[in-house]
Amino acid sequence: MLRQPGKYFDQVIEIDLSKLEPHINGPFTPDLAWPLSKFAAAVKKNNYPVRLEVGLIGSCTNSSYEDLTRAASVARQAKEKNLEVKAEFTITPGSELIRFTAQRDGILNDFSNIGGVVLANACGPCIGQWSRHIDDKSRPNSIMTSFNRNFTGRNDGNPNTHAFVASPEIVTAFAIAGDLSFNPKKGTLVNRNGETVKLDPPKGIELPKAGFAVEDAGYVAPAKGGVKILVDKKSDRLQLLKPFAPISNDELQNMRVLIKAQGKCTTDHISMAGPWLKYRGHLENISNNCYIGATNAFNGERNKVYNLENSQYMEVPASARLYQKKGIGTIIFGEENLGEGSSREHAAMEPRYLGVKAVVVKSFARIHQTNLKKQGMLALVFANPADYDKVRQDDKVSILGFEKFAPGKSLQIRLDHADGTTETFDVLHTYNEQQIDWVRAGSALNKIRTELGVK
Repeated sequence: MLRQPGKYFDQVIEIDLSKLEPHINGPFTPDLAWPLSKFAAAVKKNNYPVRLEVGLIGSCTNSSYEDLTRAASVARQAKEKNLEVKAEFTITPGSELIRFTAQRDGILNDFSNIGGVVLANACGPCIGQWSRHIDDKSRPNSIMTSFNRNFTGRNDGNPNTHAFVASPEIVTAFAIAGDLSFNPKKGTLVNRNGETVKLDPPKGIELPKAGFAVEDAGYVAPAKGGVKILVDKKSDRLQLLKPFAPISNDELQNMRVLIKAQGKCTTDHISMAGPWLKYRGHLENISNNCYIGATNAFNGERNKVYNLENSQYMEVPASARLYQKKGIGTIIFGEENLGEGSSREHAAMEPRYLGVKAVVVKSFARIHQTNLKKQGMLALVFANPADYDKVRQDDKVSILGFEKFAPGKSLQIRLDHADGTTETFDVLHTYNEQQIDWVRAGSALNKIRTELGVK
């Protein structure tokens, strides 16, 4: 046991587990957290919709065997105390192994017995792939999940949905109550017999006593000798990819600003999920959701940007396509932690497909930055974050120094303003030699294909 941690670490953080209590995050971001004891007051103070309409547990996060047993213990005692869920309640096992084992051990029946609906083990509601029942989408409403994302519109495509995040057992308790002012640790509920009852603390089982089991894990061995893929040219869901052409220095001159994103801009803002995912095998079609959730800093609106070629406001993808048709490169600017959230590659592939050459921000979410590099784009960071404010809607933007692009060597951006003035500032990057080779080849995949001799 390490008795003097201060000798070995720069910082020591002590947590008193006896004082630690469950937290609930949200709405609209995982960064906002409320201790359970203060959550009801926060709901009232911020005028969050107090009625919980849906509770959702599972998906890839918080859906282990132990997670489900803890939530099931709450559901089981609700059944014993003659309670049923007041909110809709869905359960998404984390894998087929977990689903099969939980079904075998009767755990999934505990949820069904109180009105829960067990869904297929998939991303499901976490990325908006579910049947959301709501009478009026313009009405503010609340849901609570045990997922790892709760950005605006993430779970059901509705910006009026206040999505909160908690542990599976806390979500289950709130689904039973159907009321965000309820405190599962202290509050009481009235059952179907009119009796006042209280929920007991949950209990979990770390590992199944009979071990894990599965009949069909879903693995299909690759065919011997290779497979020829035939795609119907009329398909709107599948499309063969074409290699991206490398970005040239000429293309980085006199670009137009596609969008200057303001505030939080996650991968859900850049490439929404939900119904759009049916096009994930068709890059041209799914690119029609590119940056449509991002807020335009010049007008405070979403999916409405000014195009200098036709002097009209357009949807972001349409504006990008018009510039692309005219042979004009585009550039995107953003603020802090751009691309946080799900690590979906479409958030990088779509702007690349639509002719965006570079994304310049105050800071990147790490995975999104890497995805941009893999697609052969320039992912750059303001040396001085205040330079973000210098970018104007009608600027012509050029990137200087690309011919000598090298690790640790900054580039420059020149803004040619419509009033005839010019501003130049430094932008930084984290590209290593291998990643620069990706850019020179057009993408990481292009580089790999060349090395393998694939045409």
